[in-house]
Amino acid sequence: MHESWIAERMSRIDASGIRKAFELARSIKDPINLSIGLPDFQPPAPARLAAEHAIEQGHNAYTLTQGDPRFRERLEQLVAADLGHADRQVIVTAGTSGALTLALACTVNPGDEVILFDPGFSMYRHLTTLAGGKSVMIDTYPNFHIDVARVESAITPRTKCIVFNSPNNPTGAVASEAELRDLADLCSRRNVLLISDEVYRSFCYDAPFVSPARFNPDVLVVDGFSKAYGMTGWRLGFAHGPARLIQEMAKLQQFTFVCAPSMAQQGGLAALDVDMQEYATSYRRKRDMVVSALADRFELAAPQGAFYAFPRAPGDDAARLITRALERKLIIIPGQVFSARDTHFRISFAVDDDTLARGLDVLRALAG
Repeated sequence: MHESWIAERMSRIDASGIRKAFELARSIKDPINLSIGLPDFQPPAPARLAAEHAIEQGHNAYTLTQGDPRFRERLEQLVAADLGHADRQVIVTAGTSGALTLALACTVNPGDEVILFDPGFSMYRHLTTLAGGKSVMIDTYPNFHIDVARVESAITPRTKCIVFNSPNNPTGAVASEAELRDLADLCSRRNVLLISDEVYRSFCYDAPFVSPARFNPDVLVVDGFSKAYGMTGWRLGFAHGPARLIQEMAKLQQFTFVCAPSMAQQGGLAALDVDMQEYATSYRRKRDMVVSALADRFELAAPQGAFYAFPRAPGDDAARLITRALERKLIIIPGQVFSARDTHFRISFAVDDDTLARGLDVLRALAG
């Protein structure tokens, strides 16, 4: 084929380092896999049964683009009870990734700037590139919290939006209420859209979850069922925000994803009635295992949410640590997947206790 067939933008979009780890795990016999952010529990039984029933009853066609009416209305009720914004609408999407794709494609013009935080989920940067935007990175080392004054100094006339994630992937950091209020107020004052990725909101260990949308009615929130309900393969997400923006996202979804999977929406509706707190409690305990095992060997900002930790590698050489870990069948993610630096590495503790304990033992040994 002709190389010219490939769009130039693709040269600025890297293959996923996380997916590389996933493939690596398949090639190693009996790996200790602390790489993938995949909950180690199954979707709740009512969700599975509802999806099966939908299939057997012939509910296999497209839904309305904005979502199955019963499911969407239930989500709207929950959002309204939480935020009480008169102008807020909901769209059901093909995963949180689908919501982010629609959001950035509907808001970012070529040359617009999107403020992102380092370290952060690599998808934000690549979706910004796809939309024709320019990523402006704000460093959050060493404690991974946001300095709102630094954010304000990065805003220019070309700044269109800020993409924010708390609890954070890869660090597990949870923004304080003061940080959230200040960031939301800043966006309101400077006429910048704040996109809040809240897919890990169910996993807050030291304080209740707070959304910046509480302080700014124009915040666009993206969320989903992958992490909270163990439904990663179901591709079920949603977004809520100002009606005008949600309507544009629905318009674009007609010509891209069309709609979220119909049977998954039936499962999601049933899942909303299931209490998943036991899993958050279990992951809090696993978080404590990680901190107890690693805090005396690594520089580690204790994660307050999600199910990741982001320790600093000895000698700031994550690449060397990754290589040594692989020699012991331990798979972890290098920090450069999420950051301009390669001084840290990410581990996922969304695994069974035995696997986690084995991985922590290897890390302690590697730290010397």
